[in-house]
Amino acid sequence: MASTTLICDSEPWKDLKSHVEDFKKTHLRDLMNDKERCQSMMVEFDGMLLDYSRQRATLDTMDKLYQLAEAASLKQKINRMYSGEHINSTENRSVLHVALRAPRDAVIYSDGKNVVPDVWNVLDKIKDFSEKVRSGSWVGATGKPLKDVIAIGIGGSFLGPLFVHTALQTDPEAVEFAKGRQLRFLANVDPIDVARNIAGLNPETTLVVVVSKTFTTAETMLNARTLREWISSALGPFAVAKHMVAVSTNLTLVEKFGIDPNNAFAFWDWVGGRYSVCSAVGVLPLSLQYGFSMVEKFLNGASSIDQHFRSAPFEKNIPVLLGLLSVWNVSFLGYPARAILPYSQALEKFAPHIQQVSMESNGKGVSIDGVPLPYEAGEIDFGEPGTNGQHSFYQLIHQGRVIPCDFIGIVKSQQPVYLKGEVVSNHDELMSNFFAQPDALAYGKTLEQLLKENVPQHLIPHKMFSGNRPSLSLLLPSLNACNIGQLLASYEHRIAVEGFVWGINSFDQWGVELGKSLATQVRKQLHASRTKGEPVEGFNFSTTTLLTRYLEASSDIPADPPTLLPRI
Repeated sequence: MASTTLICDSEPWKDLKSHVEDFKKTHLRDLMNDKERCQSMMVEFDGMLLDYSRQRATLDTMDKLYQLAEAASLKQKINRMYSGEHINSTENRSVLHVALRAPRDAVIYSDGKNVVPDVWNVLDKIKDFSEKVRSGSWVGATGKPLKDVIAIGIGGSFLGPLFVHTALQTDPEAVEFAKGRQLRFLANVDPIDVARNIAGLNPETTLVVVVSKTFTTAETMLNARTLREWISSALGPFAVAKHMVAVSTNLTLVEKFGIDPNNAFAFWDWVGGRYSVCSAVGVLPLSLQYGFSMVEKFLNGASSIDQHFRSAPFEKNIPVLLGLLSVWNVSFLGYPARAILPYSQALEKFAPHIQQVSMESNGKGVSIDGVPLPYEAGEIDFGEPGTNGQHSFYQLIHQGRVIPCDFIGIVKSQQPVYLKGEVVSNHDELMSNFFAQPDALAYGKTLEQLLKENVPQHLIPHKMFSGNRPSLSLLLPSLNACNIGQLLASYEHRIAVEGFVWGINSFDQWGVELGKSLATQVRKQLHASRTKGEPVEGFNFSTTTLLTRYLEASSDIPADPPTLLPRI
């Protein structure tokens, strides 16, 4: 029988609910005048500065949140994760993405076994293989070096590695390592994604990395078969073993597919897909592009945050503070969304990755014990780099719904530009907005200010800004491989903190299963209708109508079409 104890029944939760009333007459304009408060809401770790003084919170709020963390046994839950206990109870698994970037001499147990040596065996194998490919000692079927890589994977097998790749693409050191090489990611089963990925590439110089733990993911395997056909039709079927490798644990299916099982790189069931960028899922394609030494710096950055998260007291612990503030905003202040706003174009794929990590982890409606939640949990995450977002959705953020914002700034640009005679550099122009926007949200613009500016009466309601809109600022010294790892790990652990406090399982994802199983029925129907002319049956009126329209409008497709690949 499931336990019915929920965090909302605890005294600290009830205390925070009452505390919300204190904020109905408190404006951020007043809170920001308290220098002592602001100073105590700045936390630094290894050059990364978190300023959460623009949150709708007082020092008393923070004390109450620490009490809530204690009531939720947050410290114990963090320790249970690091010690390899099966905290993913619905799948009976450990949760050990921290082991993926642990130092070689670390000891982290899962089911009585230290998993760190296994992790490093795979990392050493990736280092060896990637160096062979990059040096040209491993060549394709026709003897040409493999300079182009397509990584096939979806969800966590795609979004995390894409984020890191995009962030490194303009890092000066990474640029040198990547000269003459290309890395692309094929995720969507839409044939257009295939066409875009192979456009301009030569099968002779292309290596394909197929990422699928079970080697059964429908979209990934169809894309893998498509690129296998692209390679074998150009170079012959025996070329597949030279041009395709796998990140998988199912060596039987890997071999059956035509890939040499020696060229399969393992990961483990204690690694969730959305937490797998530090496994072979991300490390292999990234090492092929940038070299293992560059990727190792990324892993070390993530590892430094892992150690900080486990050891720092909560009031100085960046992931814990981020997580507790999210709980405060969602469950107490009633703000369901969060905008992730990096003032760096290199971080353009950060928000989409965190969107998956957060919403797949914490988009739950029941507790870890299966009890329906009587409170809001999970956040709606979205974002865009500044200043692009300012010209897109900031209107709503300033004058519409209240959406707490994460502003992420970088002190030193990866690619500085200076123009003689300009007032500021390009990066200073960007950062001017990074510093101004949080204050605009916090302070707003009052009636008195507008009257002083002689704004016409009929425009005053339109030009008023209520302010009192919470945000936090995260300032990184630079955006190198290490900092990218630190940023990723900070958000991964923030999301775990939220789940630990809400009392949910942040490490399963049963919500993605139903749609997939229904798609299987549709797939069977499409096959039967295409090949045997069978009518659409067994669906509701709406789906039947849409399916019939789709089949009728595409009836020119032959029942058994010959192989056709994109031609761009």
